Amino acid sequence: MGLLRKFATVGGATMASRVLGFLREALIAATLGAGPVADAFYAAFGFPNLFRRILGEGAFNSAFIPLFAKELEGGGVAAARKFAEQVMAVLVVVLLALCALLMVFMPFLVDTVVAPGFSAIPEKFEITVGMGRIMFPYLFCMSLVAMLSGIMNSMRHYFLAAILPVLLNVVLVSLAAMALWLDFEDNLTGYVLAWGVVFSGFLQLFLLYWGVRKQDFKLSLKKPVFTPQVKRLLVLMGPAIITGGVVQINIMIGRIIASSQDGAISLLNYADRINQLPLGIIGIAVGVVLLPELSRALKASNAEEVHSLQNNSLEFSLALTLPAAVGFAVMPIPIVNILYQRGAFDAETTAMTAAALAAFAIGLPAYVLIKVFLPAFFAREDMKSPLWYSLISVALNIALSLMLFPRLGHVAIALATSISAWVNVLFLGGSLWRRGDFCPSSATIKRIALMIFASALMGIFLWGVQEYGSEMLFAQSVFIRILSVLAAIAAGATLYFSALFVTGAFKKQDVLRLLRRNK
Repeated sequence: MGLLRKFATVGGATMASRVLGFLREALIAATLGAGPVADAFYAAFGFPNLFRRILGEGAFNSAFIPLFAKELEGGGVAAARKFAEQVMAVLVVVLLALCALLMVFMPFLVDTVVAPGFSAIPEKFEITVGMGRIMFPYLFCMSLVAMLSGIMNSMRHYFLAAILPVLLNVVLVSLAAMALWLDFEDNLTGYVLAWGVVFSGFLQLFLLYWGVRKQDFKLSLKKPVFTPQVKRLLVLMGPAIITGGVVQINIMIGRIIASSQDGAISLLNYADRINQLPLGIIGIAVGVVLLPELSRALKASNAEEVHSLQNNSLEFSLALTLPAAVGFAVMPIPIVNILYQRGAFDAETTAMTAAALAAFAIGLPAYVLIKVFLPAFFAREDMKSPLWYSLISVALNIALSLMLFPRLGHVAIALATSISAWVNVLFLGGSLWRRGDFCPSSATIKRIALMIFASALMGIFLWGVQEYGSEMLFAQSVFIRILSVLAAIAAGATLYFSALFVTGAFKKQDVLRLLRRNK
C-alpha cells in the first residue's frame, strides 16, 4: 500500500470522527452554550483526555511502537506477542492504581490542576468533581486501546484503530440529541454525557481487542514482571510524557489560566474542535503511519526509504495544512457561525470563539510539523533531545499566557499555544538538520515555497469574498449562509490546488507515483 494511501486510510477514518465531533459540539453548544455546566463538562473531560493523549497516544505509543515494530521485524510474531503481553500486564496494574488514586483525590485536583478558578463557585466546582470521577475510567480504556492500536498499526492494519473514535461521538451525539429533544436541565445533561464518555471507552476497548484477535494475535493477561524490555519501555516513556504531549500540556495549562474567566474553557474548546479537524485528519494520519514505517525502515537499514518517508510526509502535511490555517485565520466568523450559532450559542459567543480560532490557526502548521518531526527522534529511540525542546515550549507558553491573558483574555491562551508550537518546531527541525537525520530535498523545499505562495493567493481571495460578500455570508437564512460559506471554501480550495499545478509544485505523474508506491 502506498504511503499516501495509508495516510488516506487513517485520515478518512479520522475525518468521519471529526465530522461527528462537530455535530457533537454543535448539539452541546445548542444545549449548554458556554455556561457553567459546559465549562464543568469540558474541564472534567479534558483531564482524563489529557492523560489519554499523553500516556496513551503520546508517550506510550512513542515508546511502544518502535520497540514492538523491531520485535516484529527481527523476532517475528511470537517475539512481538511475548513483548506485548509483558507490557499489557504492567500497564493494566498501573492504570488501575492511577485511576483509583486520582478519582479519590479529584476535589484536590480540580482545585489545583483542572480548574482552580472554579473553587470560587461551589456548585460549578462540585459538578466538575462529580463528572471527573465518572469519566476517569475512560483513561483506563483508552490507554489500553492505544496499545492495541499500536499493535494493529505496526502490523499495517490501520483502519479499525482509526475508525473506533467515531464511537465516542456517536454515543455523545445520541445523548446530546436526546437531552435537547427531552429538554433536560443542564446538570442532568452534563452527567448523562459523562456516563456516555465512559460507556464509549469500554465499547472501543472491546471492539479493538476483538480486532487484534481477528488478526490471529491473541493476547493473554499475565502476571506483571518488569523484564528488561518493559524497563526499556518505561525509560523511553519518561521523556516522551512531556515530548509527545507538549501541545496537550500547553492546552491544559491554558485551561487552568482560563478558568478564571467565565465561559473561557468552553470557548477555547469550541475553537479547538474546529482547529482539530485538519490537525486530526492530517497530523494523526502522519503520526500513526510514519512512526512504525520509520522504525521498520531503520531496522532494515534502508536509508533511501527513511529519506523518502520523511520528505513525502512533510510535503503531504503542509500541502493540506497551510490552506486550512489561512482559511481559519481569514474567515473564522463565518465558519463558527454556520457550525455553532444556534440555541444558547449567540452572536457574541460566535465572535469570541472566532477570535480564539484565528489565534489557534496561526499554529496549525506547527502542530502538524511536530507530528512529522517527532517520529524521526522516536524511531531512533532518542527521547531526551525533543524533551528539552518541549520543556522550553511549555515554559514559553506559560509565560506568554500569563503575560497576555489580562489584555486578550481567552484569545491569549490560543495565541500562546501557537507561538510555543512554532518554537518547538524550530528546535526539532533544526536539531534533525544538524544531525543529518532529516534534510529536505531541493524539490521538497521548492514545493513548500510554492505552497506558501498558493496559500497566500487563496487568503487574499477569501478576504475579498468576506469583504464584498458579507450579505450572503451572514444572511438571515441558515441555508444561504451555509451554501455561501461552502461555496467560498470550494472556490478557495480550487484556486489553491490550481496554483499548485500551474506553478509546477505538483505534477500529475508525481501524485500518481506516490499513490502507486509499493510497500
